[in-house]
Amino acid sequence: MSVREDLADRMPGGDAGLIVATLLGVYLLYILAGIGLGYTLRGQLNSLATLTFYIGIFAMLSLALNLHWGYTGLFNIGIVGFMSVGVYVMAIVSKPTFVAGGAAQVGGLGLPLWVGILAGMTAAAILGFIAALPALRLRADYLAIVTIALSEIMRFSFLSGELQSFNLFGNRVGFGGGSGLILDFVPPLEALFRSIGLWGAYLGLVDAVQVFVPRNPKPVVDGLVYGALLLAFVALFYWLLKRTGESPFGRVLKAIREDEDVANALGKNTDNFKIKSFMLGCALMGLAGILWLMPQGAVTPNFFRPRVTFFVWIALIIGGAGSNTGSVLGGAIFAAVLYQGPRYFQNLVQAVLPNFDAPNGFGPAISPLISSFDPVPFVLYTVDSIRQLQLVLMGLVLIWLMHNRPEGLLGHRKETASVIPLDRPKSMKATATDGGSEDSVRTDGGVAEAEGGVDDE
Repeated sequence: MSVREDLADRMPGGDAGLIVATLLGVYLLYILAGIGLGYTLRGQLNSLATLTFYIGIFAMLSLALNLHWGYTGLFNIGIVGFMSVGVYVMAIVSKPTFVAGGAAQVGGLGLPLWVGILAGMTAAAILGFIAALPALRLRADYLAIVTIALSEIMRFSFLSGELQSFNLFGNRVGFGGGSGLILDFVPPLEALFRSIGLWGAYLGLVDAVQVFVPRNPKPVVDGLVYGALLLAFVALFYWLLKRTGESPFGRVLKAIREDEDVANALGKNTDNFKIKSFMLGCALMGLAGILWLMPQGAVTPNFFRPRVTFFVWIALIIGGAGSNTGSVLGGAIFAAVLYQGPRYFQNLVQAVLPNFDAPNGFGPAISPLISSFDPVPFVLYTVDSIRQLQLVLMGLVLIWLMHNRPEGLLGHRKETASVIPLDRPKSMKATATDGGSEDSVRTDGGVAEAEGGVDDE
């Protein structure tokens, strides 16, 4: 069996079955880890809520990046720039107006949260349009340089004291400079449930959970419900990009990815297609950034460092570029194993070995290995510092993937070229009475063997 065979074809339920099976496996591992760590029910629920949060975030960002790289072949390594624009514009639009003496140094326009979210997505798409115009003739490394430079320009702009506060429509607004912004609007879950008239029912759910989590259950319920909301957004992203990929627009994007000159020769205005694809992906990245930071209570420019971009790229590479299912799986595996996994592994080791005594520096750890070939101090030091070595671990995994599985888990999948079935009609299939075999078809000249049914002599 080929290593490139689509795993989803062998799973009950296809792509959805593969995604659900992976998520269930990840959750089971974390529940077992929680049992090993002696977590209470509250601790287990908080652990699963945090895991779900990061799975949702990285799956959404991987799907958005897959539209750029997997579908269109656009090398975007400025993801955090579009995330930051989405978050900051959302904050300016939806923060309450400035009140002298309040905790917030600057205010906003005081518009509803959903208006701020749409404004943030629109701003990220406009930034994508601005970035795409001069970069249309750039490919590969050159486009990457433009996008990462743009993301750093945006970060330093938000850090600038000149833009810390200014007047907009008679209101004192701004980006807050290095101290960032306090997101002092209504919490997103409360805003959502109040807008649909279910806030009372939600508080009733919190009261019901109090039977199992006696002390202050609301943060636990908030985490679980927000995680479920993020998974719903992942499903929405997946549906949107699947429909996009199967549409004539999506097939042109894939043609551009394979050979832009051929797509041009067939009469397609590839510049327009690339701009639209880039803008849509940037809007989705802006939305993912908003959903990541909206419940945090504050945002600072230094959160948007380039390493977040490379986290998303690792997630996409794990799953496989060009596959929406692979993007979701890559986001889930990255969040569970490489992003959250080291912390849980370290806690497990310390729980199993309560007298865990690691060297307090690299020198004392490496010295016994060199002098007497004793690896124990170095291993203990590595386990104790695994959270600090997280980026090294990610780099090693990335190198291994590039050497052994560069197409990812679900890369190089067969893509349907038509949205309608192209199977041979039943009326063309020959029957036993026609004197043909199962592979025979009716033709104008009689019964003939189908392609592949006649052996060459």
